[in-house]
Amino acid sequence: MHVLSDLKPSVESAPIEGARMLARCIEDVQSELDALRLELNVLRRRDETLNFYMHRLDEELRLAARIQQDFLPKSLPQIGSVYFHTLFRPAGYVSGDLYDVMRLDERHIAFYLADAVGHGMPAALLTMFLKHSLVTKDITPSGYRLLAPSEALRRLNEAFVAQALTHASFATALYGMIDVKTHQVTLARAGHPIPLVLRADGTLERIVECDGGLLGVFPDEVFSDATVTLDPGDRLVLFTDGVEMGFGGGTAPDDTAWKAELQQHASLDGSALLLELSRTLDAAAGSLDPKDDLTVIIVENRKAA
Repeated sequence: MHVLSDLKPSVESAPIEGARMLARCIEDVQSELDALRLELNVLRRRDETLNFYMHRLDEELRLAARIQQDFLPKSLPQIGSVYFHTLFRPAGYVSGDLYDVMRLDERHIAFYLADAVGHGMPAALLTMFLKHSLVTKDITPSGYRLLAPSEALRRLNEAFVAQALTHASFATALYGMIDVKTHQVTLARAGHPIPLVLRADGTLERIVECDGGLLGVFPDEVFSDATVTLDPGDRLVLFTDGVEMGFGGGTAPDDTAWKAELQQHASLDGSALLLELSRTLDAAAGSLDPKDDLTVIIVENRKAA
C-alpha cells in the first residue's frame, strides 16, 4: 500500500511535466520562428535596397548609352560618288569605341576611329575626351589650313599625355580625310589596326605605310601619313580590334575569317556589305555575350550606276 501511494504523485505529475516540456518546445520554436522572420525581413529589406540601386545603375547606364549615341554622327556625308557606312556594336551599354565623319570643306571629308583600352564606362569617358581634343584645322583671320592626319594625331597625343591621368590610360586611333574630287585618301594611325582596301575585283590590300604608337604613352610620338587612291568600286575599311574577336567566335582574335568575309561579299556596295557582316556576327557563337566593342567604317567610291 505504501509503495502504491508513493508512486501515485509521480504518475499524476508525468502529464504535467510533459505539458511543460511541450510548452517550452513551443516557446523555443516560436522564438526561432521570430528570429527567422526578423532575419527574413532584414534580407528582404537588403534585397529591396539592392534592387533599388541596381535599377538606378541600369537607368544611369542606359542614359549614358543614349548620350554616347548622341555624340555619334546623326547622318553621314555623301558627296558625289563618295559614300560612308558604319557598323557600331558596343559590348555593353556604352562603348570604348568612338567614330565620327565630318565635312571639312567643299572637297574634303574627315573621318576618325578611336578605341580606348578596355570597355565600359571608363573607356567611354576616355573616348569623349578624345573626341573633343581632336583638332582638324587651324583657323586664322585670313582663312584656314587643314591639318595633315599625322599632325592632327600628334596634337591629340600631346593633349592626351598632358592630362597625366592617374591610371595607365591609353587608346588607339586612326584619322584620315578624303578628297572627293581626286578620291585620294590621306590617313595616319596611332597603334590602331591597319586599315584595308577592298578593291572592286575583290583584292584585299593593307595600308602599312602609316605608323605611330599608342595615344597617351609618349609625349613626343611621331606619326606618319599614308595615301591611297580609291578607284570606282573600291572601299576603304577601317575597324577596331573587336572585329577580329567577333569573327573569331568571341574566344580569340581571328583576322583570317574577317578578311575572308570581306572578300566573299566584295561585289556588294558598302551598305549591303555591312549588312552581311552583321548577319554573320549575329549567327556567330558568343554573339549574345560579346567580349569587346566592335566598330567598322567603310569609305566607298561607288561605281556609277
